[in-house]
Amino acid sequence: MAVSALDRRYMAAAIRLARWHEGRTGSNPSVATLIVREIDGKPVIVGRGVTAIGGRPHAEPQALAEAGDLARGATAYVTLEPCAHHGRTPPCAEALVASGVARVVAAATDPDERVSGRGYAVLRAAGIEVDEGVLASEAARDLAGYLTRRMKNRAHVTLKLAISNNGKIGRRDGSQVAITGEIARNQVHALRARSDVILIGAGTAINDDPELTCRLPGLEDRSPVRLVLDTYLRMPARSKLVATARDVPLWIATAAAPDDPRRAELAALGVELIACDAHDGRIALPELLEDIAARGLSTVFVEGGAEVAQAFLTEDLVDRIILLTGEADIDGEAVNAPVTRTTVPEAFRPVASMRYGADQMDEFERA
Repeated sequence: MAVSALDRRYMAAAIRLARWHEGRTGSNPSVATLIVREIDGKPVIVGRGVTAIGGRPHAEPQALAEAGDLARGATAYVTLEPCAHHGRTPPCAEALVASGVARVVAAATDPDERVSGRGYAVLRAAGIEVDEGVLASEAARDLAGYLTRRMKNRAHVTLKLAISNNGKIGRRDGSQVAITGEIARNQVHALRARSDVILIGAGTAINDDPELTCRLPGLEDRSPVRLVLDTYLRMPARSKLVATARDVPLWIATAAAPDDPRRAELAALGVELIACDAHDGRIALPELLEDIAARGLSTVFVEGGAEVAQAFLTEDLVDRIILLTGEADIDGEAVNAPVTRTTVPEAFRPVASMRYGADQMDEFERA
């Protein structure tokens, strides 16, 4: 059976469904499955599933349970190749076989060596028709964190910058200035809710005293882990970040000595300290991203200042760039943005552009 416009339509719906639990599925990716069959001559969704919060159960068994006997002879749409390895639960590929589905339409292939191609092989060996790669690039964009962790052994990095109309990101004296409006700021909170980790430098943490939580109504419990790069452990115990460390996880990446008394002080307040190497007074970022991936986390949302942003760009560790450009200028002594819409590195391609009220949003991805 050839891939049809209807197949692409259902896959697009599955990709949207998978976004429900982004940032909430632990070390597993947020995957979705739709079970579709004809009823009275028309295609009907009879089962839906998305990776559960925490990572289990997977999407396929949930969708098959909802479909019940209607799964027999149906088509399953999956945003990621069904797993083929035995863990605490049977492989999803075998669950699809046991259900009697006639066809599986898949988007992205799983790079995990325990799965890659094997999930499809299990299905085909059972006589199930398999169509791979349907809207694969669209699915891969949402699965970028998981795919990067599997293929590069590090977390995926999104760099977000709010930039004034004249290419500045703040004042040199550290005083705060609003660059974008409420609509754009709310979009940033939504991006936080879809991330595993949000990262800033110690300078931003000290000067701005942010909370770095998701404060959109109904999404307050989706705040990511907050991570501060603090080579010399300058983070004040009275900061908002430390004060809320027992409510929302706060990690500090530091090269401070093991016997530094500040370590014990911050740990007693609920802060987790990550021991890191430092080069020229800065945290070694490649190793830090590997450490984050080793903890089963896949996405890092960088909201730091110019120095942190430039460090990630210089190390060639940025996978996605989101620029929010306001309509006003920042006059006087101001900090230049490390990247603007007109200076995005050639390695990146534009993927989205839209207006958030008076502000312009431009998104770029590594080609």
